[in-house]
Amino acid sequence: MFEALQGWTAVQRRVVTASFLGWTLDAFDFFLLVFVIQDVAREFGTTRDQVAWAVTLTLALRPLGAFIFGRLADRFGRRPVLMLDVALYSILGLASALAPSLLTFLIARALFGVAMGGEWGIGASLTMESVEPRSRGLVSGLLQSGYPSGYLLASVVYALLYDIVGWRGMFAIGFLPALLVLYIRRHVPESPAWKPVTARSGSTIATLRRNGALALYAIALMTAFNFFSHGTQDNYPTFLRVAFHFDAHTTGSIAIIYNIGAILGGWTFGMWSQKIGRRRAMITAALLAIPVTWLWVYSSGVVVLAAGAFLMQFCVQGAWGVVPAFLMEVSPPEARATFPGTVYQVGNFIASSNAVLQTAFAARHGGDYRIPLASVVLAAAVSIAVLGAFGREARGAALRLDDAGAAGA
Repeated sequence: MFEALQGWTAVQRRVVTASFLGWTLDAFDFFLLVFVIQDVAREFGTTRDQVAWAVTLTLALRPLGAFIFGRLADRFGRRPVLMLDVALYSILGLASALAPSLLTFLIARALFGVAMGGEWGIGASLTMESVEPRSRGLVSGLLQSGYPSGYLLASVVYALLYDIVGWRGMFAIGFLPALLVLYIRRHVPESPAWKPVTARSGSTIATLRRNGALALYAIALMTAFNFFSHGTQDNYPTFLRVAFHFDAHTTGSIAIIYNIGAILGGWTFGMWSQKIGRRRAMITAALLAIPVTWLWVYSSGVVVLAAGAFLMQFCVQGAWGVVPAFLMEVSPPEARATFPGTVYQVGNFIASSNAVLQTAFAARHGGDYRIPLASVVLAAAVSIAVLGAFGREARGAALRLDDAGAAGA
């Protein structure tokens, strides 16, 4: 860890900070909804099942955003497109707060999904192209921990402010990420690997044709990963409130605890992947989630449930902590902003039905979320282990000209 932290320039620190905050604040706005599904349903006189479509639409539209913003970033540079993307998802978060009807709310969340889909690929490419190869494992875990950090921030806001500002006020707070645009404009330079001449080389279709097998493999892996994360996150607060009748403070407090576990897991396995390889690290984390499942959903009592949730998210986001480095290192150089984000978000699209499916299954079984939660996490963990075993290890691959010969670093 100490070696990975040595020799960072001020520019590298600012780039990592901006990309981390971009993903954190993006996830913050997304996860606000999982705490207030019941409240939105009550506001618009509908059911939880109907409001859960907002989660599905957000996830389903993310591939479109990943592709559009990724191509823009490959052509015009990472920095200006990142600023545009952050501004858009901030505005759409505010639009969610102002929605006068369920239809308007669903449209705002769908458009938010487009903006949310663009951020990850741009931030990952900008970051991984800017840091040294020896730091990629650490930075991968740090960058991906922005996702549970956003969930953690949403948990804190829910626990502390929900009773004061309500669900609309929580979404209004989601406009604050717009301030990050000013930081990026002032302090973050363009990626050292991006050049206008190389950004125009090769069409999207030609790139996909040359890398079709890799794209299909990466999409399958990211589908399993997205079921792994959303299957354990999206409906868990609802499970706590429905099964145990926990109030907002208790539910938010448990969410804070398991998101701390998620952050620590991302850092731990991200750093570990620098030593043992990306695939071995993600497989280990996924398999460790299997024995934790019982404690996570079949135990009882606040303390034991919180411990199980902490361990589950330590494993889930531990596996995810390897993903940014893994995808960047196997991506085609001419599409490094497009390829990782697009395969990630296509996997998200396939897994976007998770919230609706789990909610519908639970509704047909008297509101019992245990079986759908456990089934998804077990299937996803095994799938990640199997797919990871057949993947390509590219740890230390050159992402810039001065990275040449860095393999195995």
